[in-house]
Amino acid sequence: MAVEADVRELALTLPEGNEKPCYGTPGFYVKKKLFARLREDPTELMVYRESVEEKEALIQTDPEKFFTTPHYDGHAMVLVHLGAVDREELLDLLEESWLLRAPKRLAAELLTEGQR
Repeated sequence: MAVEADVRELALTLPEGNEKPCYGTPGFYVKKKLFARLREDPTELMVYRESVEEKEALIQTDPEKFFTTPHYDGHAMVLVHLGAVDREELLDLLEESWLLRAPKRLAAELLTEGQR
């Protein structure tokens, strides 16, 4: 079971990851691009996915972990119930989101170095 502190710790280990407020809640950025955000309920996390189709597949496959709200309809972002994921899965979700949002050069460096 992951918690808010796990999100912060893991997100900030990603290259050039930093934290600053986003709509009044903790947002996690790579350079100036948001890659994850805790929601008003700190047991819920928003991360980016490659496509809306992938997001919908996650929600259909495991609705205990993944969900959406009307605000996120039509966007390749999925909401995660932190209590339903462990730290390893949380790290995978954060890394995938980070890779989608990071500058291509920085993402390529991470993949080439095999850091993750």
